[in-house]
Amino acid sequence: MTPRIHPIALRADGVSACLGGVPVLHDIHLALPQGQWTSIVGPNGAGKSTLLKVLAGLLPHTGTVSLQGQSVARMPHRLLARQLAWLGQNEATALDLTVWDVVMLGRLPHQAWLAQPSAADHQAVTQALQSTQAQEWCGRTLGQLSCGERQRVLQARALAVQAQVLLMDEPLANLDPPHQADWLDGVRALVAQGITVVSVLHELSMALHANQMVVVAQGRITHQGLSMDTATHRAIEQVFDHRIAIRAIDTQWVALPQSRSSTYQRSIEASSLNTATV
Repeated sequence: MTPRIHPIALRADGVSACLGGVPVLHDIHLALPQGQWTSIVGPNGAGKSTLLKVLAGLLPHTGTVSLQGQSVARMPHRLLARQLAWLGQNEATALDLTVWDVVMLGRLPHQAWLAQPSAADHQAVTQALQSTQAQEWCGRTLGQLSCGERQRVLQARALAVQAQVLLMDEPLANLDPPHQADWLDGVRALVAQGITVVSVLHELSMALHANQMVVVAQGRITHQGLSMDTATHRAIEQVFDHRIAIRAIDTQWVALPQSRSSTYQRSIEASSLNTATV
């Protein structure tokens, strides 16, 4: 069977970026397929979050970023905000706002200046809150919620935009395992609707559920490929200095941490085997 070819939702061509004058991204070339979930992984400081912010049009950069064929830098802000939704890492939000009002912020790109929320806005907010199981907190303020509960509210705000592209930086932060599984189900539902999802995740076993993976190291892309491919697994293991091993368990791929001693022992065994072969 011929594999389905997906149009490109987000593209970066020759993108470089600095933070505080320090180069962080170097000549990035990337094409992310529409209606697929792509997970960006790599070690701390690799440039993953910076790359996601550049794709969202939130950081200055050289090179070009395009969203469905249009230059992100040249798109009107309101149009971009309707087509691309963003969930950042450690986002600051007023703790005295109610949950309902926070999620309604996701509808601002669809509203005229100072206009009251429409019936469509109310429906979108209700649906987003239900999808993250946060509807029972509508009248509570963010300050009355735990960190994990706040994260689910912020996820709902991003979903309320109803954009065709959703970028999420560390969306599983502060979520317990059952709600991480709920998040995974939600992403799969979005992809089934044709939504493009791009996430930065440290939870590698969750990231391996994505359709595609992008591996980043030292501000460069070292690999892009299907999550199920052996080449992708080897690239991930390598970028983490073989401190993880990707294995199949119960029909799914998982990343198993490896101690330094076990990694050292395997290198000794490999060296001894090579010497014996010679």
